[in-house]
Amino acid sequence: MRPLYFENGVLRLIDQTRLPEETIWHECSAYEQVAKAIKDMIIRGAPAIGAAAAYGIVLGMGEVKTKDRTLFVEEVKRIAEEIKSTRPTAVNLFWAADRIVNKVIENSGKSIEEMMEAALAEARQIDEEDVTGNRKIGELGSELIRSGDTILTHCNAGSLATCDYGTALGIVRAAHDAGKQIRVFACETRPYLQGARLTAYELKEDGIPVNVICDNMAGYFMYTRQVNCCIVGADRIASNGDTANKIGTYGIAVLAKENNIPFYIAAPVSTIDFRISCGTQIPIEERDAREVTHIRGFRIVPDGVNVRNPAFDVTPNRYITAIITDMGILYPPFSESIGRLKERLHGGGA
Repeated sequence: MRPLYFENGVLRLIDQTRLPEETIWHECSAYEQVAKAIKDMIIRGAPAIGAAAAYGIVLGMGEVKTKDRTLFVEEVKRIAEEIKSTRPTAVNLFWAADRIVNKVIENSGKSIEEMMEAALAEARQIDEEDVTGNRKIGELGSELIRSGDTILTHCNAGSLATCDYGTALGIVRAAHDAGKQIRVFACETRPYLQGARLTAYELKEDGIPVNVICDNMAGYFMYTRQVNCCIVGADRIASNGDTANKIGTYGIAVLAKENNIPFYIAAPVSTIDFRISCGTQIPIEERDAREVTHIRGFRIVPDGVNVRNPAFDVTPNRYITAIITDMGILYPPFSESIGRLKERLHGGGA
């Protein structure tokens, strides 16, 4: 289930605000439309918005009128910054946009047409790498799942949050495909209901048994030993393993620790921000109060009441059993395992 396609100069996105009632494809032919789609959560999920951002910059390049190569590169940088400003927490957005800009800079001595071709090839590469990486995460993570397990997940880290297959749900899918008898508890994930609307939708389509539970039921099911492990995605992981994910994840991790239940993070290496040392450095997006005060257009909170709506929280590394990536499973102490991974990727450099 791919949430995005780029064909003939148009980026087509499944409008995730309309699921599960209806499947509508939202078409973007300009980078401003892509930026708005990211901001409005028509496309969401860290890897998916990274790929969308890459294609959005490619669309923006087609809108640049100058024939001057230096001015063209500066315009590409401006477009990238505008798209990067849409959502501050998910590092994949910045990582993907920077890859496109860097590819344009690498080819800045060539013609504008060649720069555009190189950028599109890079965007497609980001897309393909995500699909391959998700499959690897699923393969590695499924080894940690036993037949008969009940897995609790929060938010949506499936196909809809990636370019295909999923991270946390990629592990669920791989375990299911391996013949393991598993089921899932999907937290509804207030205020945007990604678990109830999207995760349940994906698992139902795949024929994987799923129960939707209210967010405040997670502790009960852990305490009564009806959950064997927790697997969630991530929007940004610090160098020490502290992890930002959808609001409510921190509470689930604390409950899992209290009840001696493994708590796993599933994310591609692109979600690790090697530039920051700990979770306190992760910017937390605060979204429109209407997401809390209304559900599907109906007000559920008295008018005039103040609302806070942080979209993410940070789970300290001490609550995380392992981080399952496309380049292997990382275990505590995470500063060391992530440090070794950084050396593999960058040869010890910054």
